[in-house]
Amino acid sequence: MSMTDPLGDMLTRIRNGQQAGLTTVTSPASKLRERVLDVLQQEGFIRGYSVTELRSGISEITIELKYQEGTPVIREIQRVSRPGRRVYSKIRDLRQVYGGLGIAILSTPKGVLSDNTARVENVGGEVLCHVF
Repeated sequence: MSMTDPLGDMLTRIRNGQQAGLTTVTSPASKLRERVLDVLQQEGFIRGYSVTELRSGISEITIELKYQEGTPVIREIQRVSRPGRRVYSKIRDLRQVYGGLGIAILSTPKGVLSDNTARVENVGGEVLCHVF
């Protein structure tokens, strides 16, 4: 069975893992997922991740979830752009997530960036998800 939204699947795994109080979750690997996890790690929403090759051409990502005093650091993680409805934004039209407390993750011509980095680079793109 094919998966229509691999990034949405990973975000759901993170959301479900934190609700269950797990320390790690696994997801199939892809370059886009790794770039999104890079942004989440740089912004302090996850501890880290590692890529494990299961067999030739098949890899898996193990994501280390982050908690602060027993509560998940990620309070809300939401997919914005979906396969059926892509959402693009110019950088001047991009709103801040929860008044700047959260981040938006964008896929831009300069790579996958957080909204703050995209503002510095002055580049817009596809809004992948919001994290708070």
